[in-house]
Amino acid sequence: MSKHVLPLLCCSPQTGEPLSAEEAAELARVFKAIADPVRLRLLSLIASHAGGEACVCDLTGAFALTGPTISHHLKVLREAGLVGSERRGTWIYYRVQPDLLAQLSAVLVRDVPAAVSA
Repeated sequence: MSKHVLPLLCCSPQTGEPLSAEEAAELARVFKAIADPVRLRLLSLIASHAGGEACVCDLTGAFALTGPTISHHLKVLREAGLVGSERRGTWIYYRVQPDLLAQLSAVLVRDVPAAVSA
């Protein structure tokens, strides 16, 4: 199971400092993983599934894609650290990694003054 945590993001969002080149490269890799519509939908399906986890058998029916294609997309999400997986018998169950999503959110949501209406 991959537990990927962005190592350098503990301070940037709180202090408002710009991202370093290393932080930006790591974030871009993770954001790229969810930039695909299928992967974004998979992430959403897993997160909204009862109990916060979904069997791969629960996910494949939502797409007009082959099983290997769905498995590839789940592998990309897993390698990016966005989902964790656990084999139970012949099935693999996936769950969203909330810590990484919280880190991504913290980078995007900063204390920004409200926009002035024109």
